[in-house]
Amino acid sequence: MAIKAEDVKKLREKTGAGMMDCKKALAETGGDMEKAVAYLREKGLARMVRRADRVAAEGIVEAYIHHGSKVGVLVEVNCETDFVARTDDFRALAKEIALQVAASKPLFVSREDVPEELIENEKAILKAQALNEGKPEHIAEKIVEGRIVKFYQEVCLLEQPYIRDSEKTIYDLLMEVSAKTGEKMEIKRFVRFEVGEGIDPADKPQCAIG
Repeated sequence: MAIKAEDVKKLREKTGAGMMDCKKALAETGGDMEKAVAYLREKGLARMVRRADRVAAEGIVEAYIHHGSKVGVLVEVNCETDFVARTDDFRALAKEIALQVAASKPLFVSREDVPEELIENEKAILKAQALNEGKPEHIAEKIVEGRIVKFYQEVCLLEQPYIRDSEKTIYDLLMEVSAKTGEKMEIKRFVRFEVGEGIDPADKPQCAIG
């Protein structure tokens, strides 16, 4: 049976298990959410459930400057204790996330951060594209559902494929280190700078000769 992306996301939020594990669990249980949760717990993959309500108020701000100094990133990654924040695993995670932001140019941390107005505008564009392709109205609606998931994967850091392993997302990477350290972890915020970004070449001053 076809597994819906929104069901995978919902199961991942309930259990903290990886995206591929959630997809497999739903496939194995015929799409039944509660049975899928039980499946993941039996497999020992639902480790984050107990940590969901904890507060991650410690952490670090990691910086990355790309070769040539044309691109720079600052990212804040949080955990529960200063002890974990100083571990090699956590610092390596923060470095990987900063590198991901530099390479993949996300606009938001998660889909919850995307303004509703932007989502509705994107859906309208996607629907118009589908209709222009000659798809009937009801088919166009289904196409939009699939394409909006791809939109989230492009603009949301947590949903982007990890640049070193496209089989996992940044969320999966975060959960792996969280499971290893036993602490809740979050990407709080990031900012990406690129030289010349937002500057219209026409606005650059011209050099006078003579």
